[in-house]
Amino acid sequence: MSKLRTTFLVSAAALLGACQTAAVSPAPSAPAPAPAPAPASDDRPASQQRMSDITRTLASDAFEGRSMGGVGEERTIAYLIEQFRAAGLEPGGENGGWTQTVPLIRTKLQQPTLSLRQSGSSTPLRFPQDIYVSTVRDTPSAAIVNAPVVFVGYGTKAPERGWDDFKGVDLKGKVALFLVNDPDFEAAAGEPVAGKFGGKTMTYYGRWTYKFDEAARRGAVAALIIHETEGAGYGWNVVESAGGENFNIVLPPGAQQPVLLQGWMQRPVAEAMLKRAGYDYATLKTQSRKASFRPIDLKTTLSATAKVDLAHLTSHNVLAKLTGSRFPAETVSYGGHWDAYGIGAPDAQGRTIRPGAADDALGLAAMIEIGRKFTAGPRPQRTLVFAAWTGEERGLLGSEYYAQHPLYPAATMAANLTLDTLQWAGATRDTVLVGKGQSELDRYLEEGARAQGRSVTEEGHPERGLFYRADHFTLAKRGVPVLLTMALAGAYDLQEGGRAAGERWLDAYTAQCYHQTCDAWSPTWNLAGAAQEAELYYDIGKRLANSRSWPQWSPSSEFRKVREESATARR
Repeated sequence: MSKLRTTFLVSAAALLGACQTAAVSPAPSAPAPAPAPAPASDDRPASQQRMSDITRTLASDAFEGRSMGGVGEERTIAYLIEQFRAAGLEPGGENGGWTQTVPLIRTKLQQPTLSLRQSGSSTPLRFPQDIYVSTVRDTPSAAIVNAPVVFVGYGTKAPERGWDDFKGVDLKGKVALFLVNDPDFEAAAGEPVAGKFGGKTMTYYGRWTYKFDEAARRGAVAALIIHETEGAGYGWNVVESAGGENFNIVLPPGAQQPVLLQGWMQRPVAEAMLKRAGYDYATLKTQSRKASFRPIDLKTTLSATAKVDLAHLTSHNVLAKLTGSRFPAETVSYGGHWDAYGIGAPDAQGRTIRPGAADDALGLAAMIEIGRKFTAGPRPQRTLVFAAWTGEERGLLGSEYYAQHPLYPAATMAANLTLDTLQWAGATRDTVLVGKGQSELDRYLEEGARAQGRSVTEEGHPERGLFYRADHFTLAKRGVPVLLTMALAGAYDLQEGGRAAGERWLDAYTAQCYHQTCDAWSPTWNLAGAAQEAELYYDIGKRLANSRSWPQWSPSSEFRKVREESATARR
């Protein structure tokens, strides 16, 4: 940005100050006009001013927090199409248009009541203070009556790692209670489980999505995870931020139904429940780190009732493309998500809109700028696809629907490059690698960063499982090699203030503004670092789009096998 401060000392106070400034900055009542046309050469640097302008518009009050299915979506879709068109890109959606229709259900629990029953006594559970649940079933009500609670440890079945927490125990009609993260997350050196999964680096088995899905596959009526901030990678404020609301794609006939209720239980509440059942929480965690663990019937039941505000709605992915000059059937894709958390309860300043400025309006702004750079230069040999996904915040729904109904085959997609949550604290000396060792794209990142005079730092918070928490993951599951840039992955080494300043920014953003009202645009933003990431991912995409290379998954990657199954399509 032309008027950015050249020295920006990052701290929690600076973060909150920026948010307060944003709160009083005038927001446009309608989408801003498209930025000026792209320059005539693709070697011009990414425009921080354009990235700021796009972010400011998408994060303005007029877009109502970019929730799905309402006025906020209508304005968002129209604005993104306008920006893609202004960048010189072509429609990349269904039937020659700019969008892909995504049928969804929206649910919101109405005044849920929950309780535990142990030894003839009933203990009420406060929602959302003690327990947080939601439903992704197409149902007008949710009722559970005295369902037995079964502690399933980490709830992992991984035959390739010689691990099965379930041991064939029947969970039909029961409540599965899980520990957070992977079996070796807290393992000490010397424990047999140490290194069997990812250690401090979460694997897919540690994700809440896997645990809920596994419970559903086994017929459970509900699934609860005991919340611990370190293992989850975020605090209770993030857990309860949706306020009982959830979304799901419309499931086809005969599909596996999800559990009726899914969610989290506060650790102190779980500890008290286990103690009443005669178990010590710490001891159970130790036992759960052994392959010999078996599920435990806690002689406890859960009851819950709630009406469900149910709605069927239609949302949209927005897709643009730049058709390749020599190999148009082969693609390199970029992605980010347009949705945020909409309107919620007032914060201390009375703000209700959760604008999602860094997450992920800024990522979309960077992607649009990348598209603008491509159209300003020679047309790449492979087709480029630019996707703005819906429903990421509610479980990667838009990208999952796309993966189930692809417009460009996964088998001939060389790579996906995703930009989700960029930082605004200034230029950096490094970039952060998420999911080290998954594929050959690590080398592309290292070489691209080196060309910028930057280094590569491994993610600083691998326990957060970010590799499994963004839209690239739905394509990875279909075999597409992926790269993700996400500011939540670790502290950048900022040119002004170093790693310590990067850690202050990350800590303050994660603790106070992630999915909250203060994730707002501010004129004090320094987008030099975000522009560096845009340039880096542009260079990687350009290299891939003008080559005959097909990056490979590493032999140890869980995605290698599915990629190999489509090898003939790439010969």
